[in-house]
Amino acid sequence: MPSPLVESFFHAPTNTFTHVVYDQRGGHAAIIDPVMDFDPASGRTGYTSVQAVIDFIADQQLTLQWILETHAHADHLSSAGYLHDRYGAPVAIGAGIVAVQQRFKALFGLGDEFIADGRQFDRLFNDGDTFQIGQLPARVIATPGHTDDSLSYVIGDAAFIGDTLFAPDTGSARADFPGGDAGRLYDSIQRLLGLPASTRLFLCHDYPPEGRHEDPLTRVAEQASANVHVGGGRSRQDYVQLRQTRDAHLPVPKLLLPSLQVNIRGGRLPAADANGIAYLRLPLNVMGGEQ
Repeated sequence: MPSPLVESFFHAPTNTFTHVVYDQRGGHAAIIDPVMDFDPASGRTGYTSVQAVIDFIADQQLTLQWILETHAHADHLSSAGYLHDRYGAPVAIGAGIVAVQQRFKALFGLGDEFIADGRQFDRLFNDGDTFQIGQLPARVIATPGHTDDSLSYVIGDAAFIGDTLFAPDTGSARADFPGGDAGRLYDSIQRLLGLPASTRLFLCHDYPPEGRHEDPLTRVAEQASANVHVGGGRSRQDYVQLRQTRDAHLPVPKLLLPSLQVNIRGGRLPAADANGIAYLRLPLNVMGGEQ
């Protein structure tokens, strides 16, 4: 089984990892879950953070072949559109994005200008699809539960698992977003834990407790034995109860509303109005509980 090279970049404001996976120096690469900078107080967007990824691609003399999203993120804005314009590489996501787009088109009251059929992406992956990154074979595992469109990319002995699992000491993703389901998430996690024990699992986020630095990497064996939510063979019923109880007390992510409006568009801002300014919409009294 090939062992791809991986370079991970941590975006501290959103606790997000962007990964560059590649076959060799001077070879081919994919960027997974790239981040756009966003200041919610000022409404300013930017690409300073992703420049480190661009610099790495140049330093390693890589040809970017794919821009891969593990799902439509609710905690950071994607820079996939910016990278697509720069490199011409296709942007891919799970086919479940269509259901996500339809749901949030209704929430945000988007008009006919937004067509919710996945056309904002170049490739919609289904469970079991395969593709290549240079010499590296890659396949797709659908891992819904956190969102409808969540999937994981298995590339050689590495898997890029989005929000499905976090580090063993922090557990797993929430399942209370529209379209989320704790039972489906448990089933998806079991698919990942069914990979070979030595498989490297690359995380999309890490929220380290005090005394530990952020770490993008765990392994299947470590998760199966030590994950605080599913380790040690926790049953589906117990996991669903734990997840639902925990989710009932979690706050709405700070960037959920702006990030989804960008991420369902393939990492692009809404089209500017006649005055040249792009706007995000803010639905009131819908998300979260009473204040």
